[in-house]
Amino acid sequence: MIRDITNMREGNFIKQNIDRWESYQEPTDDPDEVAKRFTYLVDDLSYAKTFYPFSNTVRYINAFAAGIYLSIYKNRKEKSNRFVIFWKQELPMVMYHNRRTLLFSFLFFLTFVLIGIFSAANDQTFIRAILGNEYVDMTEHNIANGDPFGVYKSGNPFIMFIRIAYNNISVSFLCFTTGLLLSTGTIYELFTNGLMVGAFEYMFVQHHLGFQSVLVIFTHGTLELSAIVIAGCAGIGLGNSLLFPGTYTRLQSLMRAAKDGVKIITGLIPVFITAAVFEGFVTRHTGMPVVLNLFILIASLSFILWYFVWYPYRVNKKISNADHV
Repeated sequence: MIRDITNMREGNFIKQNIDRWESYQEPTDDPDEVAKRFTYLVDDLSYAKTFYPFSNTVRYINAFAAGIYLSIYKNRKEKSNRFVIFWKQELPMVMYHNRRTLLFSFLFFLTFVLIGIFSAANDQTFIRAILGNEYVDMTEHNIANGDPFGVYKSGNPFIMFIRIAYNNISVSFLCFTTGLLLSTGTIYELFTNGLMVGAFEYMFVQHHLGFQSVLVIFTHGTLELSAIVIAGCAGIGLGNSLLFPGTYTRLQSLMRAAKDGVKIITGLIPVFITAAVFEGFVTRHTGMPVVLNLFILIASLSFILWYFVWYPYRVNKKISNADHV
């Protein structure tokens, strides 16, 4: 009885996919199409190995995937094409598949920022507890001297750029890897960073410098904080792969999530470096025209929303339409 049910399920699996598999027998010179076929076949193979490990279906798909794999490495083009494909298709598709996780990461972070603001507004000691007495004293001294954002003018800009870039990349990597703690580590990182942002902003709000602080700080902070949220998406995805493996084994699910997470973190490196350039070389000019501040802020936010949210939908739609042609 159980074997009959398994065979029936395997028959349905073959019936649902056989037309697509047979269509892959048609040769193509399009590297994007070849990569797409190989990705789908690997997914099919993982599923078949999970539910029908000793069947001919596994051997059939494996042979098919192996043939495409060999063709990729036999006919692969210059490395520059691989670089372009990563940014044009691979990373956007990873973001599309993790779009709900990205939303949750954003909502977590936003909630923690609001908690930081609320706590600072209702407890005068909270800001010092979060940011430290030394930093708060220095900022209040700068405010009293009419230079509230003087901290960004101190030090060599290049050294500041290196230090900030290293710190930002380290934070994103930590946010990702602590997802192995069933997502709790990543959520804690979002929690601590969110509280700091909330307390930091309220420190200027209570000195009637809220709007000015947004203009100055979010010149670099828009990219920086957005990247932390996206890194949080990678970390939560890593934790979810262990909690909710779906049709895969936990190891298979973890490996898939880790691969996606590495792609996301790799994609964030230019974002963090750009944010560090802004903070090291641009934010220090606190007296720049408001229009210029707003331009950088809006351009940064527009890029994040376009590349990490809207563009993945476009890429997925393009691939889906190609599948139905």
